[in-house]
Amino acid sequence: MALKQTEASAADADVGLALDGLTSLIGFHLRLAHVALYRSFAIIASDLDLTQKQAAVLRLIHANPGVSQVDIGGVLGMDRASTMAVVDRLQDRGYVVRRRCVGDRRRQELYLTEPGERVLVQVKKAVAEHEASFADRFTKTEWATLLESLRRIHDQPV
Repeated sequence: MALKQTEASAADADVGLALDGLTSLIGFHLRLAHVALYRSFAIIASDLDLTQKQAAVLRLIHANPGVSQVDIGGVLGMDRASTMAVVDRLQDRGYVVRRRCVGDRRRQELYLTEPGERVLVQVKKAVAEHEASFADRFTKTEWATLLESLRRIHDQPV
């Protein structure tokens, strides 16, 4: 009975919809959390005109000079076309360059340019502010538990 009261309260607080058990689904909460994180990042990083994916790609290239698009896509769970589109946008903005691998001409290596390095400093500052706005809602132990719990979800093979 308590679940139905919780659902009714959540529905009344929002738009008056019955939620039909959605509040007991992890996917529902993950989706709403994702939306909140996305909106917060968009506000905090608006001056940079970068998406979360673009920011993540910059960080990965910085940490792994010469990394391939395929490897970046694998880490971020993106298909090849999506990864290429993100890298294309970053290259068009002058943040990333592609170079042919000397040992394997089929492979393109990715590197940050000087403007890419400079924007990455701003990205890291914006991301730290963004993360803090959410981490502040939890104790340090709760935050660590949340991150570990999320890892347990996404690290399991489907």
